[in-house]
Amino acid sequence: MPERYMVNFDTRDLPQEEEEYVILGSGIAGLYTALAASVAGGSVTVLTKQTMMDTGTDKAQGGIAAALGDSDSPALHREDTLVAGAGLCDSEAVAALVSEGPDRVRELIGLGAIFDRDSRGLALTREGAHSQRRILHASGDATGAEIQRVLTQRVKENEKIRVLENHYVVDLLVRENTCYGVLAYDRQNKTYKVFRGKAVVLATGGLGRIFEHNTNPEIATGDGISIAFRAGAEVMDMEFLQFHPTVLNLPGAPRFLISEAVRGEGAYLRNNRGQRFMLHYHDLAELAPRDIVVRAILKEMAATNSNKVFLDVTHLDPEEVKLRFPNITRTCAEYGLDITVDRIPVAPAAHYMMGGVKTNLVGETSIRGLYACGEVSCPGVHGANRLASNSLLEGLVFGGRIVDETKHFLKDYHPRRLEFACDWLLEPVQIDYASLRKELEVLMGEKVGPVRSGSGLQEALKFFDKWSHLKRRRVETAEQMEVKNMLQVGELLAEAALARRESRGGHYRVDYPDPHQRWQKHIIFRR
Repeated sequence: MPERYMVNFDTRDLPQEEEEYVILGSGIAGLYTALAASVAGGSVTVLTKQTMMDTGTDKAQGGIAAALGDSDSPALHREDTLVAGAGLCDSEAVAALVSEGPDRVRELIGLGAIFDRDSRGLALTREGAHSQRRILHASGDATGAEIQRVLTQRVKENEKIRVLENHYVVDLLVRENTCYGVLAYDRQNKTYKVFRGKAVVLATGGLGRIFEHNTNPEIATGDGISIAFRAGAEVMDMEFLQFHPTVLNLPGAPRFLISEAVRGEGAYLRNNRGQRFMLHYHDLAELAPRDIVVRAILKEMAATNSNKVFLDVTHLDPEEVKLRFPNITRTCAEYGLDITVDRIPVAPAAHYMMGGVKTNLVGETSIRGLYACGEVSCPGVHGANRLASNSLLEGLVFGGRIVDETKHFLKDYHPRRLEFACDWLLEPVQIDYASLRKELEVLMGEKVGPVRSGSGLQEALKFFDKWSHLKRRRVETAEQMEVKNMLQVGELLAEAALARRESRGGHYRVDYPDPHQRWQKHIIFRR
């Protein structure tokens, strides 16, 4: 089984620890699940590959969606989510998200999250493809940072939760389709450890870093999907990656996300000639679903022979703009842009993975004892295209559901103490993993980006075939492990994109530009 593990090991030779819950990841999904598990009486260890604050949650700007407004309802939120999902949402998963979401958000507020308010109470804004103002935000455009702050604080205060930073999970320990724990690598001490858990929860985030241009933090290298796939779990909808339409595109500046909420507050998109163009593409103009806005931007860029379009807020009240978007205002100013006067140069970049490890409505994967929530998972709630600001909500709702499902039986569940070993991997090959990673990132943008073709996807798969021999060789560092995981999820994404011979949501094929009824189904991979 050369593809099963990344290193040679024998658990009998390694230090071992046991918990009821072993949770991988420290963003909203991982930390909320840990808190919920501790309240239910469980002992919890959270493993995170860098620090607790190195998460996708911390970088989230726009907000968190919940039907809390007087004119809103879960039914309206459900309808908006289904429309954005382009026919591939699981209706029961969406119903769970929108009906349980408001209470989960209230719980977050009860934990101490401070969201912006106005004279009517919570200040709610509107984002693309939402029919109502239902987006809660914090400090204008730093919602994720506020959620990360309060969850981190509460977890640190909780004696039932232990967080181990700089612990990189190498592989899952699975036998006879049951997960017994994980093999982890302590990056500081350069040692391996075994963490046994009655319930192992993947909350490792996304994979945007496999693309050269992306909005994701360094940790988003697809590790959770890759280790689950190697262990035999089903992964679903891997072709559906969302590209954010408006990411800062300025020489010398990082690919900084310009929140959807900017358009929600009235910003215009203009091409290189200064023309507002979204009115020609969709009735909702700048508030159309993200996949439509992305393709419109790409068409305008091609038509004007430019690598960018412009986001324009100069017609809005300058003081309101600075108050509502302090982080964006400050970041742009660092690179010489006064957004109240200057148009913001933007272009699409990889942002969010709709697909992932397939789960049911309570977070169970196809492997017993293995659960998943947040961006790493795929319960079908986003379909082919995620509705803006549903991602943070998903982590809360399905993390809570995992605990509700497991808390009743874990106390009486005593898994067998099996040992695991691998001795068949070949010695490491001497290659430049950093250069290979860069080559992968460029390839993914060029061949598996927002506009795809059969020929381009086949070229991508040839690249993965070229490097498939690495699956038979062990690696020595966490950085090498990351590259192997990135190769694995990149291959799955390209293979799924080639298989889906239509265009739908976040997946667009120039050779199959239209959606087809016969493709209103899911692509599921299993090793």
